Amino acid sequence: MELQGRVAVITGGTRGIGRAIAEGFLADGASVVINGRSAEKGAQAVKEMNGGDRVHFVQGDIKSREGCQAIIDAAIAKYGKIDIMVNNAGGATGHAPVIDLEDWAMEDSLKWNFWSTFWCTQMALRDMVPRGWGRIINVSSLEGKHGKPGVSIYVTAKHAINGFTKSCAQEIGTTGVTINCICPGAIETDIMRDEGPAAAASMGLTYQGLLDWFASEAAIKRLNTCEEVAAVASLLASEAGAGITGSMISVDGGTAAY
Repeated sequence: MELQGRVAVITGGTRGIGRAIAEGFLADGASVVINGRSAEKGAQAVKEMNGGDRVHFVQGDIKSREGCQAIIDAAIAKYGKIDIMVNNAGGATGHAPVIDLEDWAMEDSLKWNFWSTFWCTQMALRDMVPRGWGRIINVSSLEGKHGKPGVSIYVTAKHAINGFTKSCAQEIGTTGVTINCICPGAIETDIMRDEGPAAAASMGLTYQGLLDWFASEAAIKRLNTCEEVAAVASLLASEAGAGITGSMISVDGGTAAY
């Protein structure tokens, strides 16, 4: 029960990586606030997690400052504080080669991935820093370290998250608050199944071909799992993670070059 008494907020927490992180934190003793756009999926997640009063769902869209503020405000209203902020929500749609890329696709990806991370981080810090303790965990990506053809909107946003995290860590290093990125490799989540076929097509691949390519690039020759990412999040959220900040920790089966 490493996180007994802690309060965690996880954006995009009703499924996939966010859900696995929320369940890991719950098992470690924390109270968790999960966010998502679908009230139905939120209610289902709360029921399935079976955490009683230690699980709370807040419906909202993190693609606006107002949406992020509503999530933060609801968490503080429910539990009185935020100890752990996990910026997990993200994705991209409208993939195309740069020469054909439309402005809306890049703007949407930046709001979905980078801007939501910035807004929620800033708001969480305003609660954490005065109390002298906090953990911010940004779910970036293997694509935050490397480039791939056809998915520049996602690659760009994830690189931005990594740079933001490094700079923020330098600013808050003595406050008792840490900030880190987890960079997962390919994981077949719901959003991968939703958006993966279009991304694959923009790269000249079938969806299964895309999954096979990701697996072939990894040293372990398979995709990673949500639970493997959640295990790293639990370390970063704990007291044992106090000396880790400004890091980009890969959970990608040995794919990234650094």
